[in-house]
Amino acid sequence: MQYWIAVASRDHVQKAIAGGFAQVCHGKKTFLNKMNEDDWIIYYSPVIKFGSKEPYQCFTALGKVKKGHPYQFSMTKDFIPWRRKISFLETKDVSIKMLLENLSFIKNKQKWGFIFRYGFFEIPESDFRIIREKMEV
Repeated sequence: MQYWIAVASRDHVQKAIAGGFAQVCHGKKTFLNKMNEDDWIIYYSPVIKFGSKEPYQCFTALGKVKKGHPYQFSMTKDFIPWRRKISFLETKDVSIKMLLENLSFIKNKQKWGFIFRYGFFEIPESDFRIIREKMEV
């Protein structure tokens, strides 16, 4: 079992929750292929609305990867991103700032935002448990 962080604005995460899917890194299939059934994914939202510069900096969703493979979804004529089916749990948004000191995947606590620029990455189970505990309703 693996544990993943995906980065998306909160408004995009809300669409993913409503639709029961994960879409990462502008719809690239490569990243979704790394996930397996029963892996976990946590969304981190640097902003509330896509294109906004107003910071949000919260973990905003947590879910388990469902059986199946990545599939394409036609959002527009010119944008057909890849998605993966996810079973999301009911959670509350949690500010990363209250967890920074306890997360091992953030090596430099002063420049903690750097790792999120990757858009999608694996984290240790211990960090997943810390985040999940705070997000659970």
